[in-house]
Amino acid sequence: MRIAIEHQIVHRPKPGRPTLVQMLRLTPENYDDQTVANWHIDVDCDARLRRGQDGFGNAVTMLYIQDAPETVTIRATGEVLTSDAHGLVRGTTETLPPALFLRATPATPADAAIAAFAEEAIHGADSSLAALHAVNAALHRRFARDAPGAATDAAAAFALEAVGACDLAHIFCVAARSLGVPARFVSGFAALHDAASATAHCWAEAYIEGLGWIGFDPSIGLSPQERHVRVAVALDAAGATAVSGEAWREVALIEAAQ
Repeated sequence: MRIAIEHQIVHRPKPGRPTLVQMLRLTPENYDDQTVANWHIDVDCDARLRRGQDGFGNAVTMLYIQDAPETVTIRATGEVLTSDAHGLVRGTTETLPPALFLRATPATPADAAIAAFAEEAIHGADSSLAALHAVNAALHRRFARDAPGAATDAAAAFALEAVGACDLAHIFCVAARSLGVPARFVSGFAALHDAASATAHCWAEAYIEGLGWIGFDPSIGLSPQERHVRVAVALDAAGATAVSGEAWREVALIEAAQ
């Protein structure tokens, strides 16, 4: 699938701050089932952009603005070609060992209720892959979706009736780690309901020995499909967010064509 993306972020720096420095994770990269045909990041004021890589191996762009105006608009646009690999992530640059992603974080703390839920969900599963698919499907069934905002952490989100994609990805990471499986948070874009319109999205990946990293999207109860564009990975949302810094508002417009 060819996906044309226009993603806009309206940033409002704090008053009186003369210099704005931000880390942007807005650039998808090539791997076996994702090819970036073209990609541009533009800013509507005098700014300096410098490409780099963060500690998780994600492509980042450092944004420097001297004497920042009241609002700064950042636009990421481009075209990405995708194919459906049934969740299998192949050909990515991996800078860290999978075992690192067993680590808990403030957003993904170990939680007895989530662990018990995972154990119940995997009853009867005959492989690690089947177990993770069972957890993914069980989370999809348990929660109403499209809740505004996000909970403070996965344990708090698990007690709610409705959660968003970010919370679901965090809960999946905690559940997988409770089973001894490395899991990580993924940010990107997805056209889940309409091929001509989509928004920023997030899901999770888990590492299975002999297979590698496999994507799981509890929002749909399935693995990521060709309508998903993968951008960044981390232990939780804080390490994969599109903009690291102050409050911002974003609008994503995505057009997809076969």
